[in-house]
Amino acid sequence: MKATIKISNNAPLTVMWIFNLWLIFMSIFTVLRIATLILFMPPDTKVSEIIPSFSLGFIYDLRWVSIILLPIAILSMIPRLSPFASIRNKKAWSYYLAFCALFVLFFFGADFGNFSYNHTRLNASALNFAEDPVISMKMLWQSYPMVWILLALFLTVYLLTKLFGRTHVVTLRKSLTDNPTKRNTWLGLTIFILIWNIFGLFSFKPLKWKDAFQLNNNFTAYLALNPLQNFFSTLQFRKPDFNNEKAFDYYPFVSEFLHLPKENKSDFSYQRLVIPNSKAIESRPNVVLVICESFSMYKSSLSGNPLNTTPYFKELSNKGIFFNRCFSPTFGTARGVFAILTGIPDVQLSKFSTRNPQAIDQHTIINDFEGYEKLYFIGGSSDFNNFEGLIKNINGVKIYQEGSYKTPSLNVWGISDKNLFLESADILSEQKKPFFAIIQTAGNHRPYTIPEEDTDFKRKILPEDTLRKYGFESLKEFQSFEYSDYSIRKFMEYSEKQDWFDNTIFVFIGDHGVAGNTTSVYSGSLANLGMLADEHIPLLFYAPELLTPGLYTKTVSQIDVLPTIAGLLNMPYTNTTLGRDVLNPVNKTDLAFIIHHDEGKIGVADNHFFYTRNLQIEKKDLFPLNNIGFNTSAKEKDSVRQQLDHYTLALYETAKYMLLNNRKSAVKKNYK
Repeated sequence: MKATIKISNNAPLTVMWIFNLWLIFMSIFTVLRIATLILFMPPDTKVSEIIPSFSLGFIYDLRWVSIILLPIAILSMIPRLSPFASIRNKKAWSYYLAFCALFVLFFFGADFGNFSYNHTRLNASALNFAEDPVISMKMLWQSYPMVWILLALFLTVYLLTKLFGRTHVVTLRKSLTDNPTKRNTWLGLTIFILIWNIFGLFSFKPLKWKDAFQLNNNFTAYLALNPLQNFFSTLQFRKPDFNNEKAFDYYPFVSEFLHLPKENKSDFSYQRLVIPNSKAIESRPNVVLVICESFSMYKSSLSGNPLNTTPYFKELSNKGIFFNRCFSPTFGTARGVFAILTGIPDVQLSKFSTRNPQAIDQHTIINDFEGYEKLYFIGGSSDFNNFEGLIKNINGVKIYQEGSYKTPSLNVWGISDKNLFLESADILSEQKKPFFAIIQTAGNHRPYTIPEEDTDFKRKILPEDTLRKYGFESLKEFQSFEYSDYSIRKFMEYSEKQDWFDNTIFVFIGDHGVAGNTTSVYSGSLANLGMLADEHIPLLFYAPELLTPGLYTKTVSQIDVLPTIAGLLNMPYTNTTLGRDVLNPVNKTDLAFIIHHDEGKIGVADNHFFYTRNLQIEKKDLFPLNNIGFNTSAKEKDSVRQQLDHYTLALYETAKYMLLNNRKSAVKKNYK
């Protein structure tokens, strides 16, 4: 049969086929939403909370199914383009539907992977990893059974294509007369309904992405949203949104918080010269800053986790200056490293500032370590997330990465953490000057590879329910976390034998935390505040010959690391951002700013409360964190709420301003 033979151009047949396709696609979306619920539902979720998610989710799904089907309806207004006009048209529309099915299933597949790791829907932040396609694909290939996943994907698309064709055949068997007036009426009505679904069914206001967050619960909001809606809605946040006027409005408040010189007010400068105090170390000590991959406090022995995953690091912490209430501003290695090295929370939504050419040029306090060798060690490629662009803000830095080491690569992240530590120590032993070294680990990350060569590392086997109870998603993750402790022990034992050890300050901090079950580790509000518990990380300053050990319970942040290191040394330094020396008693206000980009939530934690507000909707919450917080009167809580709201907005707007106005070329070294 030739492709030009007429079948029929009857519009009601097209409408009936569109309706059948609508049922198929709506079923796909619904089944995948149910799968999301089954796979990722938090244990304390109530049925009453889920029902609104499905009702709102139905409307979101209507939008995307209508977007898929609308071209068929519109083009069928031209009879010769109807799916029932020719064999050729049937094949063309079948290919179109197959592509749409592949498109939808791809997004849901990527969404499931993202949800399992980040506990959020797929969003435009995923494009950050698309900028490193080779490394990202290697990570996926080494972490997941990609062959089986791809086979399942294409088999499902194939079966759906057969189903689309079958519905076409069944519809064609209907005996309907062709009336031009009736045809246009049916198609016009179908187009109207589809457009109404795209706008927002049963509503006089357009359906918006942020409507889902009116459900006041992250999981139920994400359950309502489908990954297509979430991804394409958050694309708008890829473009930086900065408002200098708001930062200037908050300047007096921030100036007092940072103890800025009064003369700075004339030009809204955040620059201040910090002079060493009387207790500063005069031996020009070396500094080794270790940025630990995914080092969640609640997963470690430091939190009292019964699994005792990091006994050696706990032993180190008992002998050093340890902060047990340190928080990363947000999730993500690129954002964490950016915050540590610049002193600015990376508040740019859906795009890493390391990938923003306008924000990558940053002043860093490390450049004030004059006469020091600066070295950066990473086991894999520094191109990933453009770490190299950020690190090159350090004057004269030497970058060691994959290809610089004797040890062969273990996986996509390069050499193992143990070998990274040991090879770094050997290179540090060759230095003739004091050094400032940054070692960035990556082993505690999918694919969670542990070298077979490390036969003295004992891999514990625990039941899955025990692992999940205490915050781990899998046995491989648990073993990898323990291997991190093993690697740190090997590094410190090896370093103790080196000549430079006694005059070195070691600083250990997590790049970020990881979402997981904290209810069996933490108690009270902290156990139920995922946004806060997820970003809870250890911060340790260790130098047995130089520092007096101490446990600090005050709230601090990643952005405070470099000012605190610099404050320990007998040298002046220039600070231009929000980071503070948390060992300096002049800083009386203990705060940590936190942002969750995906749902647009910002907040601050102090020693007794955690306050949050949403950038998309009018939702503000104050959570007590301890007995002092719980026993605060209602009137006092109102005062705390207002104060922390002011801090939240002030730090957020100031951070946005600093991302584009903290260029190292603009810093004036006024202490020479």
